[in-house]
Amino acid sequence: MNPFARGKKKPRTAIPAPETPPAAPSGPEAASPGPEAASPGVDAASRTLTGEEKADAMPLREHLLELRTRLIRCVISVFAAFAGLFSCAPFIRGIMEKTLKAALPPTGSITFTDITEPFMVDMHLAFVLGFFVASPYIFYQIWAFIAPGLYASERKYVVPVALCSALFFIAGGAFCYIVVIPFTYSFFIGYGGGEATPLITLANMYRYSLKLMLAFGIMFEMPLFSFFLAKLRIVTATRLRAWRKYAILANFIIAALITPPDVLSQLLLAGPLLLLYELSILVAATFGPKPAAPDKTDKADKADPQPAA
Repeated sequence: MNPFARGKKKPRTAIPAPETPPAAPSGPEAASPGPEAASPGVDAASRTLTGEEKADAMPLREHLLELRTRLIRCVISVFAAFAGLFSCAPFIRGIMEKTLKAALPPTGSITFTDITEPFMVDMHLAFVLGFFVASPYIFYQIWAFIAPGLYASERKYVVPVALCSALFFIAGGAFCYIVVIPFTYSFFIGYGGGEATPLITLANMYRYSLKLMLAFGIMFEMPLFSFFLAKLRIVTATRLRAWRKYAILANFIIAALITPPDVLSQLLLAGPLLLLYELSILVAATFGPKPAAPDKTDKADKADPQPAA
């Protein structure tokens, strides 16, 4: 073995060439970023509101300002109707007094015990009747304030519902004046007419009459409440039928709270309330969600059960 002989050289390893990045695409492909660049985790479109949503998304301060504006409009409408009716309040009072005089015995009369009583009665009468006259505009302002919180398909009902609300309110007051008040006058005056001479004051007569008219007007709104609760899928006709026995009890409790403290007035209010509750069931069945039809496959499985293995 030659000690001076050179050993074999180790083979040299090739140094890898540095990787060059791919060339950027040219043309229309370069202008459109990929999905990773366009939406880093969350799509940008999902973080922005559309124009309609921006219009509907009102902060609390703007809601309160709008509520104040609509309340001011309602108050102005009531006072405008009050100003127009106060000038003819004595004429209206004379018409309403005929209803009471028809129930009075020949010895009975209508009196007043305070020098300002006729004037205050006329103001009270003009104010309450002004509320009835302005009720279409008032109910429109109420439903227009609620409208931004409704779906677009439900906003088309705002004007019809506002009109129906006013009609039901006026119908309740008219029903009370035409049917309930003459009946209650005749009943109570006839009940004690043989023992004492009735001397009824103006304030007592109008306080009783106007309170009843307002109570009937408010309670005649029940089908409208049922309509909106059914559209919002809060109540259904099936639930209203199941709650009928509780509604009967609630109607008599409400009638006892908002009518004068006599059984006859409570019965005269609770009776129409029960009819309005049945009408509310019909409204909920017409405009509310329909019950889902059972699946045909389920019917077939129930009709032809598979034999056990």
